Amino acid sequence: MGKLVDGQWITDEIAAAAPDGRWTRAETLYRNWLTADGSPGPDGQPGFRAEPDRYHLYVAWNCPWAHRTLLARAFKRLEALLPISICAPRRTDQGWVFADDPAFADKLYGSHSLHEVYTRGDPSASGRVTVPVLWDLDTERIVSNESADIVRMLDTAFVDCAPQAPRLYPADLAGDIDRWNALIHPKLNNGVYRAGFATSQAAYDEAVTDVFETLDTIEAQLARTAYLTGDRVTEADLRLFPTLARFDVAYFGAFKCNIRRLIDYPNLWRFARAIYALPGVADTVKLDLYKRGYFSPSPKRNPHGIVPGGPAVDFAA
Repeated sequence: MGKLVDGQWITDEIAAAAPDGRWTRAETLYRNWLTADGSPGPDGQPGFRAEPDRYHLYVAWNCPWAHRTLLARAFKRLEALLPISICAPRRTDQGWVFADDPAFADKLYGSHSLHEVYTRGDPSASGRVTVPVLWDLDTERIVSNESADIVRMLDTAFVDCAPQAPRLYPADLAGDIDRWNALIHPKLNNGVYRAGFATSQAAYDEAVTDVFETLDTIEAQLARTAYLTGDRVTEADLRLFPTLARFDVAYFGAFKCNIRRLIDYPNLWRFARAIYALPGVADTVKLDLYKRGYFSPSPKRNPHGIVPGGPAVDFAA
């Protein structure tokens, strides 16, 4: 899979499975903060000042964590202020890479791989190279590669640049949003990966139970409200949607989360289509690329790299 060690890309590193078969996500490397005036963020470190055309977002269409940031960018109407570069749909032994196709090129530096961007900002970087990446052009540094933080920053830092955009984390709903995030992230967003990458039956059973118990809980909530916290779209909804968008075309088959499909949940299916219909959201959904990514060659999960023809999913139905 590969990672950086003191600024050098190591391709022969093999992640060791935990003795109990549980899969654990790697820690985020960079968690600086972007604020409206450059004041310190929640971590107390000096902040980066939000300015038009100063920042760049590196993403991949098939990554759900990057998808969160693309949704926030669209919802906050920041497309013109925050350009993006998109990694190719399939990783190689170099990790996330770019391609000759202009649609999958590094528009800033013409890099061949994302790890080159990491070491441009931090020559001694060590750890996993992931998307999304929020990049500062002024200092040529990574502001953050933590998707949850980037979503929150896009909601709060650019208020002067896009004053008409609705808030994703309004103060009166903060408690409800936090509670949903605390449930959905470990048990659903990350739960599908815990199921897909489990190396023991017990670890898989635990993870897949978490996934479907969480979907059942959300289904019950959406029988009462249009969105997770009521009648307004919030950060919690945009953190839920990327998992739903990939569920039937990827997680159901590739990650063995196959007890029920998304379309078997009437309220969740209605919710997913409602989010999809919001301005700018449809442009962030790439079902064919999800299948190509999740069914890419893998010695354990899909040794021949065969991408299935279905299922047919229509969020615009």
